[in-house]
Amino acid sequence: MKCPFCSSDNTRVIDSRPADDNTSIRRRRMCDDCGKRFTTYEKVETIPLIVIKKDNNREQYDRSKIEGGVLRACHKRPVAAAQITQLVDEVETEIFSKEEKEISSDEIGEIVMDKVKDLDEVAYVRFASVYREFKDVNSFMDELKKILDK
Repeated sequence: MKCPFCSSDNTRVIDSRPADDNTSIRRRRMCDDCGKRFTTYEKVETIPLIVIKKDNNREQYDRSKIEGGVLRACHKRPVAAAQITQLVDEVETEIFSKEEKEISSDEIGEIVMDKVKDLDEVAYVRFASVYREFKDVNSFMDELKKILDK
């Protein structure tokens, strides 16, 4: 590892521990040449995942899109940011455990909807209304009835 201060290759690890998210390792390093300390994070490299959109376009998986959709659905709801982060982590774990190179946006949407339903029912209805693209009030009411009949 090169020192970010003097670009020396002569660095060593002082301390290693799991990072806050438990999916990476935090390493404290010290440069033997300049004596400065810095932190690096080591994470398992995942295969690049391609998402097949509804119009059959393909784009690289982007965690922030799922996070943004869930954040909008949970706007002004009693849901903590940590709960949203955990939900997105769970969705990612489920997606990447399939070990597929491509996944449809529909499949991702269904996984997210299942998780949001357990988190907050109002957020679920908001997410479903955008995701399912309800054409009229009747189709929206059908989804509400499914929740009420639980």
